[in-house]
Amino acid sequence: MSRILVFMLLISTYAFASGGAENAGTDIVQRTVNFLIFAGLIWYLIAEPVKGYFASRSQAIADELQKVQDKLNESISLKKEALVKISDAEKYAEDLAVISKKENKIINDNIMAQCESDLETMVKQSASLTAFEQRKMVRNVVENVLDEVLRQSADSFDKEAMANVILKKVA
Repeated sequence: MSRILVFMLLISTYAFASGGAENAGTDIVQRTVNFLIFAGLIWYLIAEPVKGYFASRSQAIADELQKVQDKLNESISLKKEALVKISDAEKYAEDLAVISKKENKIINDNIMAQCESDLETMVKQSASLTAFEQRKMVRNVVENVLDEVLRQSADSFDKEAMANVILKKVA
């Protein structure tokens, strides 16, 4: 139907645009009708493609703007997540520092307790070793004195000789 309308408009354009030389009057009405028909044809032929182009162009711009907005929102959400992770990591680091200080104190106390226990054991071992060495030394001195006394003759054994032997060994 639109083709028929266009065809009719084209025919009417030829009908109204016929020669104007025999009429010496003004042909403003015919020219106006011709212009309106021409403008209508141009509008009819070009309007839809132009509207479609501008509509698709504005839609493409809106889509690009939406993509940029989505990327911006995604970046903002990623930034928020990163900030949350950073704050969690800082909190974890603080907790880890506190825990490590507590563990360090516990380990230090355990090591000090073990060292004190080892020191007490060493003191006891040293005391027992010293007592053992003293008994051993006394036993050796007694054995030496008895050996020397037994070697001397029984008739020359008097208090003065006994004192000399003991003084020699003790000194």
